[in-house]
Amino acid sequence: MAWNAADVPDQTGRVAVVTGANSGLGLETAKVLAARGATVVLACRDPKRAAAAAEVVGAQGGGKAQLLALDLASLASVRDAAAELRERFDRIDLLVDNAGVMFPPYGRTADGFELQLGTNHLGHFAFTGLVLDRLLEVPGSRVVVVASLAHQFARGGVNFDDLQSERGYNRITAYGRSKLANLLFAYELQRRLDAAGARTVAVAAHPGYSSTELTRHLPVWMQPANRVLVEPFLAQPAEQGALPPLRAATDPQAQGGQYYGPSGFQQMRGAPKLVRSTPASYDTAAQRRLWAVSQELTGVALPV
Repeated sequence: MAWNAADVPDQTGRVAVVTGANSGLGLETAKVLAARGATVVLACRDPKRAAAAAEVVGAQGGGKAQLLALDLASLASVRDAAAELRERFDRIDLLVDNAGVMFPPYGRTADGFELQLGTNHLGHFAFTGLVLDRLLEVPGSRVVVVASLAHQFARGGVNFDDLQSERGYNRITAYGRSKLANLLFAYELQRRLDAAGARTVAVAAHPGYSSTELTRHLPVWMQPANRVLVEPFLAQPAEQGALPPLRAATDPQAQGGQYYGPSGFQQMRGAPKLVRSTPASYDTAAQRRLWAVSQELTGVALPV
């Protein structure tokens, strides 16, 4: 039978942190984890929307919902959030790096990074690094990095010669590169966890094409086709899109370095299964280079 939310095992006693949990995939992920008994920390940028989401998550029964202010587009916020999280918990069982932005006009984070790379990758890299030691000694702990089919748009891989898109900006290519960076990070993190003999594993996932607020920045020329063709026939609801990250986070058979996505047409919808990412994502030299550059840019050295 196809894997679904009913297959998520009991999460009682576990602490799960989900970034961007105020809506879309993050909210659906948090709801299921709470329903299975986890204490779920909703790490979100917008306090009002996060508070409303916490009421929904807390009402699932079994688990609890807590709020954590986190703006991944600000390293100061990332450091403050990590410090607060460390004060609250001496152990973390699950970190789901889910939050992101897609296709915005050109912009920069508070630290001067191109907005999509800075939010989707560098913010998560830093946040993960600052709380990773809270996972390392916990048997069965996991870091789940939520990537995207759009990593296929990163033709030529990550452009290390123009990481911040200063020489030219294409919102679709930039998004693809940020999601390729997610995968490079997840795979390199797993390699380092293996080398350290850690109890923690890193698993990647993508939601296929899911109906969420991320599509609000679609270029004008894409909006009619998306509204008439893609959304009605290929897109799936956020509840379904959250299943690959949930499987990566909770399936006892999931292993470090694996990648989960939908099983249907072109991995756009359907029940979650093991999938493969593009060859560029398995480039170990690019993984190591991105790791080194990310440490330099964020000032965060991960403890593996």
